[in-house]
Amino acid sequence: MIQGILQYEFLQNAFLTGIIIGIIAPLLGVFIVVRRLSLIADALSHVTLAGIAASLFLEKKFMLTSGLNPMYMGMAFSVMGSLFIEKLRGVYKHYQELAIPIILSGGIGLGVIFISLADGFNTDLFSYLFGSVSAVSRTDLYIIIFISIIVIALIIVLYKELFLLSFDEEHAKASGIAAKSIHFVFIIMVALVIAASMRVVGILLVSSLMTLPVAASIRIAKGFKQTIFLSVLFGETSVLGGLTISYYLDLAPGGTIVMIAVLILILTILIKKMSTARPV
Repeated sequence: MIQGILQYEFLQNAFLTGIIIGIIAPLLGVFIVVRRLSLIADALSHVTLAGIAASLFLEKKFMLTSGLNPMYMGMAFSVMGSLFIEKLRGVYKHYQELAIPIILSGGIGLGVIFISLADGFNTDLFSYLFGSVSAVSRTDLYIIIFISIIVIALIIVLYKELFLLSFDEEHAKASGIAAKSIHFVFIIMVALVIAASMRVVGILLVSSLMTLPVAASIRIAKGFKQTIFLSVLFGETSVLGGLTISYYLDLAPGGTIVMIAVLILILTILIKKMSTARPV
């Protein structure tokens, strides 16, 4: 495998992209889980699918996006979806969680329409749905590097604000934190990371990479920073392990990555159970 990585550019792209996604997806996932917004990743991933399908439809029928990376339209749809979620959260002030299933349903419906207009599924769309190592281009890698730099920089700069908003939003607002603006920036980051992750993990599985490593780390971590560290560690283990296994066994990388994340979660649950059951 090492020889293959050194020899083939697409493998270099896939593994470098995987390493980056293994950091930024669980990193954002910690704040998503703590804020009880786990389903937002699912909603935006389906909106991203609609954008990808729209791009492929326009390219096939009208040649309007010929030569344009479908990831761009996927990102545009994902960002628009995140903005609509924020708008709907304001409309349903007492039922803010409704915003997520509304956008999720809209994304699925729009995606199905564009897929049917494009005369069904094709190879490109399947690679976005479930991830494809060979489909990761050098351009995709550059886009993901750019997004990751922005996301990590913003989390470092806004760490205190995001921490307070995650655990006590009312106290954060009373402290003078611009909660609405910071949440707006945060949800845009989530939208971009979801769109960027789809090449390796797949649109339908990307939310798993943002939540499963966090769910595992919560079981054994003893503090918030340790939760972040373990989430990234478990995310990297899942991505690199999944890519390695899928390379040797010729399996779908997205599914393999997710199943390793599930195994890590089960292992941490068992470790926690054994440690609590141990007599003092």
